[in-house]
Order: sequence, then C-alpha cells, then structure tokens
Amino acid sequence: MIIVQTPLRTSLFGGGTDFPAYFLEHGGCVLTSAIDKSIFVVIKRRFDDKLRVGYTRAELVDAVGDLRHDLIREALRLTGIDHGVELNTMGDIPSEGSGLGSSSTVTVGALHALYTLRRQLVTAEELARQACHIEIDVLGKPIGIQDQYIAAYGGLRFFEFLPGSGEVRHTRLELDTATQRRLNHNLLLFYTGVTRQADTILEEQQDNIGRRLAVLDQMKALAYNACVKLQGGDVDALGEMLHESWLLKRQLASKISSSELDELYDTARRAGALGGKIAGAGGGGFLMLYCPPERQEHLRQQLGHLRELPFNLGQDGSKVIFDYQR
Repeated sequence: MIIVQTPLRTSLFGGGTDFPAYFLEHGGCVLTSAIDKSIFVVIKRRFDDKLRVGYTRAELVDAVGDLRHDLIREALRLTGIDHGVELNTMGDIPSEGSGLGSSSTVTVGALHALYTLRRQLVTAEELARQACHIEIDVLGKPIGIQDQYIAAYGGLRFFEFLPGSGEVRHTRLELDTATQRRLNHNLLLFYTGVTRQADTILEEQQDNIGRRLAVLDQMKALAYNACVKLQGGDVDALGEMLHESWLLKRQLASKISSSELDELYDTARRAGALGGKIAGAGGGGFLMLYCPPERQEHLRQQLGHLRELPFNLGQDGSKVIFDYQR
C-alpha cells in the first residue's frame, strides 16, 4: 500500500495569466501557495486484474477505458498501469467546486502514487508537466497551469510562464518568521456554500482573453508588485492589492461573481477585511479574505452564517507518506 499526500492551494495574485493562450504570447506570472489541507491518494495491488477507483462514488471495471473518473483514467493510461490496482482518494475538505485547486491536486497525487507503485522516481517538474498534459492536452479543460505546479512543488512560490517557449520558472519565497506568521494569521477562508461548474466560467474566461489583454496585463503587474511587497515584509499592502486584483478579475468572465457573492464580499469589507477574492475560478466555493487581527472578531461575527476553514500556508508539495509493498 502507498499513500501520497498532495496539497491544495490558495492563489493570491496573477490567476488568469497562467492560461497558455495568454502567456505563450505575453508571458504570465502568479503568486500562489500550497496550504496545509490535502488530498490523499491510497493505492494498492489487487489479487485479481480488475481496476477499482473510489472517490465520492466507487467504480469497479475490467478496463481503463471503462472508468468514468477522467483524471484517474488518464493518469493510469499515461503511467501504463491498466489492471490489478485499487486507488482511492480522500480529502481534508469536500473538494468539488472548492476553488482550492482540487482537480489538479488529484491529478498530481494520482500520478505520484502510480509512479511510486511502479518504483519509478519522478521530479516535481515532471509531475506538474504531465498533470498539465492530462488536463489541458488530453481532456481539453479550459484551465491554466498554476494549480498543477504548486501542487507538485508546494510552498509559497512565484511562478513565471515565459512567452514563446512556455518554460515555467519558479522562486520559493523565504519569508522571515514574523512576516510568515502575519501572513498566515491575516488570511482567512470562509465557505460560501455556493457551488458552481468551474469549467463554464473558465471557458468564457479563455474565450475572452483576446478582449481582456489590458486587464490581464494589470493583474500580472500586481503579481510582480505583490511579490516585492511580501519579500519586503509589507504584508498589509497585500490586502488592498487583493481588492484591486478582485475588481480586475471580475471583468474576465460574467459569472466569476454574482449578486450573492458581491454582498458577502461587501459585508466582509465593511467588517474590516482590506481585500479578498473568490478562490479559484470564482462563482462560488471559498471566499479568501485579508483582515488585520484587530478586526477579525468583528469580521467573523458578520460572516457568522459561513463556515470558516482554519488553515496555514503549506510547506510541502506532493509527497509519499507511506510506502509498504510486499
């Protein structure tokens, strides 16, 4: 039996500039972080030749092509494992529609577990690149590439996506203890209770790229500036910059926000949050807020009908935490 732990993430700045349709021509960048909430992939050999996959439902099939879970199906195909395996996924939170990068976390974790079963070592770069291939090239999902990379690498990182070549460069931000503590303490996550189909939002966002170049350029500039501010210890600057970034992000697609989500966000701002965003594609899932400590009690009172997810920024990328094969 093998258990792989792969982190979820919270994206701070630059989301949208990681779409290949944008960065291959203009270059992109994101400031993003793994968090200490994960998806676990458990895999073992079976006595028979069947394939069993367990997630919110269970599948038992004779052939890879019969699996309905598209991410795991394509991970099995890519790694060349086509029979005699049982694979289960479990998350720290209900992952569907969370906006915390769960789909890419599952893909990276499944690949990592399958390669470990084959006794084949893979780098974080290989895991990220192959997860991108599965989601974008094979399955045709209208998504960017930051989620796969942060799930594989972990930590708080600044990723740059180079024009032309598509090369991905990354820098791990090593913050001093005080800055790290303030950032952890001042970022809050609340579950909105609103579910959405991210693909619908992302399809429109991708279609709009040519008409939103100026907006994406501004979001990219904010990501660079936020990286500089954070490395300089100016944590509170991120709050207002998150607000500015959210106003820009809402212009990328019509369903990124809604009247219900706008009201939640406005309530949070009135209660003391400096800024924030709907995590991931938008439209629902988690609301991330930046709020100074002295205003957090009032903020929690005003958002008392929402469930808070206590979290910290995570240090590790995808990793094997148990490996026993006879």
